[in-house]
Amino acid sequence: MSLKLFRSTGYSSILSAGETRVATHPGWVILLTSLWTGFAGNAALWRELSAPASGGLGTALVTAAFVAAASAVVLSLLGWRKTLKPAATAVLFVAALGAHHAAGQPSMGQSGVYGLSLPSPAGLMQWQTWVGVVLLALVPAVFICKVHLRRLPGQQQLRVNVTGAMLAAAVLAASGSILYGGRY
Repeated sequence: MSLKLFRSTGYSSILSAGETRVATHPGWVILLTSLWTGFAGNAALWRELSAPASGGLGTALVTAAFVAAASAVVLSLLGWRKTLKPAATAVLFVAALGAHHAAGQPSMGQSGVYGLSLPSPAGLMQWQTWVGVVLLALVPAVFICKVHLRRLPGQQQLRVNVTGAMLAAAVLAASGSILYGGRY
């Protein structure tokens, strides 16, 4: 008769070393979510790829990098274990609605980005809006909700968050200076 204390009380899953190695690092979730919002949800980029004569591909790519970096800054600041998944889901839904709204705009402004305006309530009731939201936000949000995040100690998590925010802010500043060209 052997004593199986850890198996009978349910503490074996907390103490197992494999759980921390199998889980995904929060930095990967931040990076992939940011790239998804910047590139998959970028109406200007897809418009340029479908009709190359409408504008500049370089401007569309820099705009995508700008949006991805802005998303990465927000997600890095909210990259803690309990806040990352809700923040990533919110960023995905905002980006999907913004992409659908930008797709209805005739073209980009002089700076290469769309003006900030809210979609009309009638535009939110169209079936195309909901198909776009499902494809651009709901499907990746389901994957994000199912991923297991690695538990990092407090100091290491803070270091990862600050490093990610600073790298994303550098990309945001570089792409913003290219887009706006020093004029505000």
